[in-house]
Amino acid sequence: MIIKPKVRGFICINAHPQGCAANVQEQIAFTKAQGPIAGGPKKVLVLGCSTGYGLASRITAAFGSGADTLGVCFEKPPTDSKCASAGYYNTSAFHDVAKDAGLNAQTINGDAFSDECKAQVLELLKNCIGKVDLVVYSLASPRRTDPKTGVVYSSVLKPIGQGYSAKNLNTDSLKIADITVEPANEQEIADTVKVMGGEDWELWIDALQGADLLANNFQTVAYTYLGDKLTWPIYGHATIGKAKEDLDRVAKTMSAKLTSVNGKARVAVLKALVTQASSAIPVMPLYLSILIKVMKENGTNEGCVEQIQRLFTECLYNANPRLDAAGRYRVDNKELEPAVQAKVEAIWPQVTEENLFEITDHKGYRDDFLKLFGFGVASIDYDVETSSLVETNF
Repeated sequence: MIIKPKVRGFICINAHPQGCAANVQEQIAFTKAQGPIAGGPKKVLVLGCSTGYGLASRITAAFGSGADTLGVCFEKPPTDSKCASAGYYNTSAFHDVAKDAGLNAQTINGDAFSDECKAQVLELLKNCIGKVDLVVYSLASPRRTDPKTGVVYSSVLKPIGQGYSAKNLNTDSLKIADITVEPANEQEIADTVKVMGGEDWELWIDALQGADLLANNFQTVAYTYLGDKLTWPIYGHATIGKAKEDLDRVAKTMSAKLTSVNGKARVAVLKALVTQASSAIPVMPLYLSILIKVMKENGTNEGCVEQIQRLFTECLYNANPRLDAAGRYRVDNKELEPAVQAKVEAIWPQVTEENLFEITDHKGYRDDFLKLFGFGVASIDYDVETSSLVETNF
């Protein structure tokens, strides 16, 4: 079949296998070029390993530190007539390169929130990898089924206390108009914390510790985003913000539990990036379009793998990690430079539908979005017949 992007609003419903593979290979090449990570991890579990920051974490651990990796993802396989999800193709490509490099890579494709998946991971670690010295928690889902009760919880992206109105870019129509998001009620806040907070992260670490699968000097890290003034109303002072507070709570609780293995748990604050999730969040498409332009002009723009390389070398495996007052690793420092935020804030009110492509880098935003699904890669001929099927190697 000829595979071209099918975009519906903020969702791309297909993916290109060769394009996804090229993206993975590009990230691996970057990681190799940085050289070995001093004191890096050797046995790593990545929860949410197939896209974005989770995929970059797996690549950095494997190709920057020679680590054995076990990844957990929840991805759709291909059929004769339908493409797989991008994460499926990404994971397949990672396995191909890891195998050629002689690296031990295992993947479980299943619901990471479930007890069954946790049991599978414990068994695979015992039999194929051993005790882990790093667990990366990078799960992103709009829903979570509580493994004990079977209740399904759904998250919402809403402010708390009062409604929020702001300029918004419709990425489908390219229309710019004010949007108002009504405040969340107490149930919506609680449900969002249940999905996006730290409960499942803690369940994972408890299960691993209970099975004696944590190595000495163990670390675990969960990823979050905070942002600055323009994004605070929809992140910090919102339902997502409450979930982030719960991550901080759990990090402290787990660190106290991990003293027997000299372990620690921290939250890592990363920069804003184009993802399918961020495309659905009010304010973010326009904010990112401006931010990309400003950071490119400064020579400080970074993608997932550049961010995670710095997380590993400047925070996780550094004697003097960059920490904030709450004890979080901070890798969003370049985004939050006062001069960068000042430029973004100055451009924000000037943007119109007519000048969108002039005073922002919405083209760069769009290119980054399509690249998530394997499209827009210069080395790929998208007019060539391509099979949606790839050999299942995980």
